[in-house]
Amino acid sequence: MAGGIFIGGGGEGYGTPQELLLKYANRHGMIAGATGTGKTVTLQIMAEAFSREGVPVFLSDVKGDLSGLAVAGQAEGDLHEAFSRRAATIGLEDIGYQAYPVVFWDVFGRQGHPVRTTVAEMGPLLLAQLLELTEAQEGVLNIAFRVADEEGLPLLDLKDLQSLLAWVGENRAELSLRYGNVSIASVGAIQRGLLTLENQGITGMFGEPALEIDDLMATEADGRGRINILASDKLMQAPKLYATFLLWLLSELFETLPEVGDPDKPKLVFFFDEAHLLFDDAPKALLDKVEQVARLIRSKGVGVYFVSQSPGDIPEDILGQLGNRVQHALRAYTAKDRRNLKLAAETYRDNPRFDTADAIRDVGVGEAVTSFLQKKGVPGVVERTLIRPPSSRMGPLSDAERAQIMQASGMGAKYDATVDRDSAHEILKRRAAQAAAEAEAAEAAEEEAPPAEREYRTARRYTGARVSRSSSRGSRGNSRSFGEAMGKMVMDELTGTTGKKLVRGILGSLFKGR
Repeated sequence: MAGGIFIGGGGEGYGTPQELLLKYANRHGMIAGATGTGKTVTLQIMAEAFSREGVPVFLSDVKGDLSGLAVAGQAEGDLHEAFSRRAATIGLEDIGYQAYPVVFWDVFGRQGHPVRTTVAEMGPLLLAQLLELTEAQEGVLNIAFRVADEEGLPLLDLKDLQSLLAWVGENRAELSLRYGNVSIASVGAIQRGLLTLENQGITGMFGEPALEIDDLMATEADGRGRINILASDKLMQAPKLYATFLLWLLSELFETLPEVGDPDKPKLVFFFDEAHLLFDDAPKALLDKVEQVARLIRSKGVGVYFVSQSPGDIPEDILGQLGNRVQHALRAYTAKDRRNLKLAAETYRDNPRFDTADAIRDVGVGEAVTSFLQKKGVPGVVERTLIRPPSSRMGPLSDAERAQIMQASGMGAKYDATVDRDSAHEILKRRAAQAAAEAEAAEAAEEEAPPAEREYRTARRYTGARVSRSSSRGSRGNSRSFGEAMGKMVMDELTGTTGKKLVRGILGSLFKGR
């Protein structure tokens, strides 16, 4: 079907063949349904279709099943026979078994190439969400980032942030005068949160080389879009980290990509699986920003598809932006289930041939109630649809198959080895060593000084008074301010970076093109 991707169709009792028009694929969408109703297969066939049309895809693999995209499906056996019957029913002439170009990524660097970001790029807002900080603690974290930005202290990994926070705690009196209250209790709470991340083995997520967005948007020589799969089975054990990481990636796409207007097809399609984790217990300020990103990112050519058990998992303001929908079965065992079923049915354009709520409750595995945007962006009438069979393998790869694909991806040489360059931790460590050496030298000089000189230094140390001495050496100049002294010291250490105002984007991460 020209200009669209085939999702499914049906025989007697089903609607017309259903396709998702590429021109409206960046208007976002939703795949919903109870566990075991076929959401993963729908995600798989949509990723395949986008790849065939030259659209790169990013998705998270929470169960390991989607790794099968890298290998061709079966052309024989019982599964092939079932697929062939389904294809004949929906009018699909050729299943077209094939493997797809896949790159595996993993925050932990085990089941895929390491995917990293820097602390600075994550930004204070998302870090505060990840660490579940209070308002006061988030304020202290913002002060720490402000100091790092203004004074040119690169925050690359967790030890950079830990060292900076220790420095902030030691200098809290001066910083409180300049930026607002900095309490030692808040600094300690943030440090404990960072220690928890370390204990979860997440330190490798922060550092360099950081992920470059262009590597997610590549196409192969044959024109197919690359499918980027984030191994998330272990990451899901820390739900807050999982949601924060994907939200960071979404914000990076928003901040990095140029405006493209209304393209003929998306530049990238982003599947956000287990989407309820993004919205559970999220503060309103963050939800407002997520809504803003979702509304604006389509102008960058990015289509976002939320995958969850129920439309009720997604805030109404965001749900209203999801024009392309595949709704698998919802069960109605409890009063809450019935409310969710009613809510799901009310979001579709009615079909006079059947009751939408009944259809959502009754569709079987591999079936769905679908609605896609039509010409001029008008929502299509809801239809009952048999989802087409996938062309790639249903099920996970073996460890050997995964290792072979990772070796052939070309990403290993760029990302597998960690780079630890000079940053805030090293700079502050040198500064502390320099201060200790200067203090030791001053102490030694004091011991060798005449009695009158020692008395003068003692008076200055204990009274804090500015003592003027009448001597042949003349009067001393006024001491430099705290900010001037700090700026001078860091300027000596980081030529060309201090004094630049670093611009942060909508979710607090750094603009890539600053």
